[in-house]
Amino acid sequence: MNHPGYAGHPGPTDHTTGAGHPGTGHPGFAEPPRDEGPQTQQWQAPTWETQLQPPVQVAAPAPAPAPAPVVAPAAPAPAYGPPQTYGRGTHAPQPAPAPTAVPPGTANGTANATANGTTGGTPAGATGGGPAHGGAEPAAPPAEPQYATAAERARAEGRPQILEPGRQPAALTAVLALLLAGAAAVHEYALFLPVALLQAVTAAGWFRLNGMWPARQGIALAFLGGLVADVTLLAAGRDHATTAVLGTLGVWVLLSVVLTLRSRAHADERLYGLLVQVVSAALAVVAAGHLAAASDAAVVGALAVAGAVLVRALPLPTPVSVVAALVAAAGGGFLAGGLTDLGGGNGALLGLAAGAAALIGHRAASYDYPSRFVHLTAGVALPLAAAAPVVQFLGNALG
Repeated sequence: MNHPGYAGHPGPTDHTTGAGHPGTGHPGFAEPPRDEGPQTQQWQAPTWETQLQPPVQVAAPAPAPAPAPVVAPAAPAPAYGPPQTYGRGTHAPQPAPAPTAVPPGTANGTANATANGTTGGTPAGATGGGPAHGGAEPAAPPAEPQYATAAERARAEGRPQILEPGRQPAALTAVLALLLAGAAAVHEYALFLPVALLQAVTAAGWFRLNGMWPARQGIALAFLGGLVADVTLLAAGRDHATTAVLGTLGVWVLLSVVLTLRSRAHADERLYGLLVQVVSAALAVVAAGHLAAASDAAVVGALAVAGAVLVRALPLPTPVSVVAALVAAAGGGFLAGGLTDLGGGNGALLGLAAGAAALIGHRAASYDYPSRFVHLTAGVALPLAAAAPVVQFLGNALG
């Protein structure tokens, strides 16, 4: 606001001429003009109100070493000037509202600072570097993370959580392999029961491995295909084993397609169910290869698979475990071949091939977010089922 001594403000009034406020002798007040008619008042001093009159430009003060809050000076006695009407009727000037603190560094903040008569510094009530009063509140702190399992963390990170069958499934696989080897050494008809058990566990394990449970109709169909292959093979003889296995597999694929077409499920679900059904039936039928192989080859192959899965279940790094399992399979085949007419060299070769196939089946049984039932079915049966074609074809070729 204007004070005596500023540029443009009238100096002391000459009391000899009668100027000034009567009876006070205080400089800076002029006697209002005595015009006829109604008079209105006009507020000449700068005001915080920016909508009624243009903002008054004030010269920028020298920069201060530290920002200080803006303190409004005491308003002097009002001066009287030419008449002015505010809106409808005559109103006395209202006190100006307090300026709103604006965060520094914005265009609106610069404009408001000019309109409010300030040219720098920090507005009163604002703190440097923080949000102005009335601004956006700071974001709430993140919620404390909840406990998550290893499978949930793996899913959130976009990586698979693969858990391999442990020692118990490996021990069950070894027991089933010993049953196959012992029955093959006795007679091919004695081998029927262990092979049928392998086929039942294979059918159930593959459906559960693919998340389809219960699937009694599909499991029963796949297991029935394995039994038909066994009976056909025993009836036709080992000389026609390949024809019996492939013929049964073709018929069961056709049955799987017919049953899938009769389903009322969604098209995507029917396609997925068809794939699971066909693969399950194929594994069950192919497992009959232990029954179709020569007795010596069946013994060597079963012992090689038992050694491979037992070593693979040891708590070793994966590359070391795989190499050790293959060595164990070849060694077991060499020892078993030396005890049979197959021979040590041929037994080692057959054992190495059967062990490699068993490791592929073991890896297929390693399940994302598995259940115990998956490992006790697919984890037990798939190594032996995957090794069956190798035992059948390579064993007959070497024997």
